[in-house]
Amino acid sequence: MARTRSENYDGIHAGILAAATTLFARQGYMRTSISELADACQLSRGALYHYFESKEAILFTILDVHVRRMIADVERARAQHERTVDQFRAVIRAIVALNARSSDEQRLILNDLSFLEPEDQQTIKDLERRLVDTISELLARLDEEGKIVKRTKKVYSMILFGILNFSHTWYDPKGGVDPQEFADRIVDLYLHGFLPPLQRPENAVKRRA
Repeated sequence: MARTRSENYDGIHAGILAAATTLFARQGYMRTSISELADACQLSRGALYHYFESKEAILFTILDVHVRRMIADVERARAQHERTVDQFRAVIRAIVALNARSSDEQRLILNDLSFLEPEDQQTIKDLERRLVDTISELLARLDEEGKIVKRTKKVYSMILFGILNFSHTWYDPKGGVDPQEFADRIVDLYLHGFLPPLQRPENAVKRRA
C-alpha cells in the first residue's frame, strides 16, 4: 500500500530545503550532519528520510529548484519585450533579483555542486548551460561589430556571468544600490563601457587620423 502524504507535507518539505540551504551555506555541505539538519527542522532523522532519501538528495533538490526558477524567471522576463536590448536588460534584472534573494543558493551552486554524483552534477550543468545559451544568443544579436565569433563567444558570455555569479560575495541588496539599479549598471557597463564614446581610445585614434 502506498504511503499517504500528510496534509502539511509540502510545508515540511519546503521547510527542510530552507533549513538545509541555510546550514549548508553557513557551515558547508560536508560539515553539516543529518542530525544537525533534523534538529534544525525539528524532525527526527527517520522523519527527515521520509522526505529525502539522503543528504545529497537535499542538496540536489536545492540546486535544481534554484536553477529551474532562474530559467523560468529569465524566460518570463524575455517574453515581455520585443527589442533584443530590452530583453537583455530584463533578463539581467531577473537574474540579479533572484540572486539577491538567494545568496545562499548561489554559494552552494558555486561551492558544493561537486559533492553530487556525476549524473546529478550533469543535470545541474545542463540547466546552467540553458541560461548561458540564452545570454549568448542575446549578446550575439546585440553584437554589431562582429566581436563575438566562435573563438570568443564563451569568453564574452562568461565575463558577464562572472559579474553575476560572484556578486553575492560583496553585494548587499539592502545597501545604497537596489537590485534593479545594480542590474542596470551591469547592463550599461557591459554594453557601453565606462568611458563615453568620444573618450574611448579607438575613437581618439580615428579623430587623429
